Amino acid sequence: MTTKTKAYDFPLSLNWLAGRRTLLSVHGKDELEVAPPPEFKGGVEGIWSPEDLLVGSIASCFAVTLLRIADQRAVPLRGLNVQASGHVEQRDDGRFGFTEAVLHVIVDTETDCEAEVAAAAEVAEQGCLIAVSLDFPVRIDLDVCVAPLLGAAL
Repeated sequence: MTTKTKAYDFPLSLNWLAGRRTLLSVHGKDELEVAPPPEFKGGVEGIWSPEDLLVGSIASCFAVTLLRIADQRAVPLRGLNVQASGHVEQRDDGRFGFTEAVLHVIVDTETDCEAEVAAAAEVAEQGCLIAVSLDFPVRIDLDVCVAPLLGAAL
């Protein structure tokens, strides 16, 4: 008996608008205008850049993976915030590109659940499809906080 591995495609289309502005389209979703960032010559202020999208993909992939793992393990989460940054410079191979991404992750949970959150975050780090597909490291700085119950008596 042959086991079939999972395989997915994520099609999209891109149309040129004007100058260096483009429009990404995915069937059934809102379109997204994309242009180079203002840091680059000819970049456009106020529009998502490919660099923004890459860093956002890393952060959102980690977050939704962590949420799935926490749900599967019944780990209580009360809040989740991810601040992400991608560092671009001349790489060791001579190309200009991303050399690292850092996610500062703050998770609020219940008392005595901190270790469970940390374990779930470790699994999410290993299972984040976007991060494991990259040729540069993604560093996770995790802060686990105990959040008071909403409406609890003071």
